[in-house]
Amino acid sequence: MKKVMAKRGFEIVSSYKDQGINLPQRQTTSAAGYDIEAAEKVLLPSFWSAAVKAAAGEGTSDLAKITQPTLVPTGLKVYMPHDEYLQIISRSSNPWKRNLTLPNGVGIIDSDYYNNANNEGHIYVQLLNFGLEDVVIEKGERIAQGIFTPYLKTDQDSGGLKERSGGFGSSGQ
Repeated sequence: MKKVMAKRGFEIVSSYKDQGINLPQRQTTSAAGYDIEAAEKVLLPSFWSAAVKAAAGEGTSDLAKITQPTLVPTGLKVYMPHDEYLQIISRSSNPWKRNLTLPNGVGIIDSDYYNNANNEGHIYVQLLNFGLEDVVIEKGERIAQGIFTPYLKTDQDSGGLKERSGGFGSSGQ
């Protein structure tokens, strides 16, 4: 019997094994996105509430801290061919119903992020609460979608000069 090699998919990172993490699923037969859930309960502070408190002399006046997005752990890592990446995009209900957005618009998970030495390839979703009240994300709540996407290279592409040496946000350092 010939062994079939896995091509792309999600796995649970070791620190979240046996914690009831669900692998992402598409909700309908024609859905492009795999729904990604929060791995734990997370408080997303209101951007505006913090800004108003700072203006009134209450709380922190550190603008960088006030505007800092919250990293929501998913307990997941992803594997895929080297010529693909995983787009992390907001669910359409996030801004409409919860006043939540991905501050970077689209998250990019490169194929070489998988099993990196820094964090095992753990995927985090950046969320910013632009509503007037704090929002609590519950464990198991769907917070984003992941879409596998191939990419093209230019004729002049040199193939990259180095191997990944870190985890989240490391390729630009």
